[in-house]
Amino acid sequence: MQEDLKKLLTIVIPTLNEEEAIGKVIDEILEQGFEPEQILVVDGYSTDRTVEIARSKGVRVVYQKGRGKADAIRTAVEYVDTPYMLVMDGDYTYPAKHIRELLEKIHYEGHDEVIGARVKGRENIPLVNRFGNRVLTLFFNLLFGTHLTDVLSGMYILRTESVKTALFESKGFSIESEIAAHIVSSGGSIAEHPIEYRRRLGRKKLRVVDGVRIAVDMVKLAWKYNPVFFIAFIGSLLLLPGLALTGYVVYNYLFYGIKYYVKGIIAAVATGVGLVSILLAILALYLKRMEWRILRQIREIEKRCGG
Repeated sequence: MQEDLKKLLTIVIPTLNEEEAIGKVIDEILEQGFEPEQILVVDGYSTDRTVEIARSKGVRVVYQKGRGKADAIRTAVEYVDTPYMLVMDGDYTYPAKHIRELLEKIHYEGHDEVIGARVKGRENIPLVNRFGNRVLTLFFNLLFGTHLTDVLSGMYILRTESVKTALFESKGFSIESEIAAHIVSSGGSIAEHPIEYRRRLGRKKLRVVDGVRIAVDMVKLAWKYNPVFFIAFIGSLLLLPGLALTGYVVYNYLFYGIKYYVKGIIAAVATGVGLVSILLAILALYLKRMEWRILRQIREIEKRCGG
């Protein structure tokens, strides 16, 4: 890698009680030829020796504003002044050897974000987390028309200017999905690059409840970036009870001769609203995806004209 390209990067490491791993993480990064001043540790007020160890390595250390990983990334953006910023967890799960690969991909291919997709070492992800990550990634793809495989990866590189305008409304571990949603909705380009995932050092922080919160935050993102789809999707939920009630009414009429007029009207209305809502939700998705594709093409034209 060209030395000039390496200088375009700031490596951000959010930490909270990572004394077992942070020293090894920083040493690995330095072994890749990056300078200590390129590493920014954003600490969430650790009660162990995390900050002490990080400072002993000569890297920059700042305390985050607020609490949780989302606030750590929000704080980091205020300190990054390089064209690119790479975020990686401080628990030793992400090998530093992939930093160069991600930097080259985002720079030479012109993306706004490149996510390190955990392809090798997935057995080191707890089974529940693995299943949850798969479901949440599919949910994100449905909402935003992407084709990602690991939207919640903790190692990704960003074009700094693309993330500075994000509102950062999510909390905790939902920040990865919010950043991706922001980039997609503004016409940006997201790509993935296969990386390895190792067993973490120290105490696990991600819990099942965090997965539920991420799903809720994704629904909020859908309301924010595509409210028509969100409303239509809620309306489509009437289809199932409408069909069930319709079946009940028809069954009793055919086999017992019982006529349920009020229930029949309710069933017809619920079924009709559900069907129309599904059609509107599909239409809203296609229209929004068309809008994002147009925005992406406009940005590409602007880049070519600017070049």
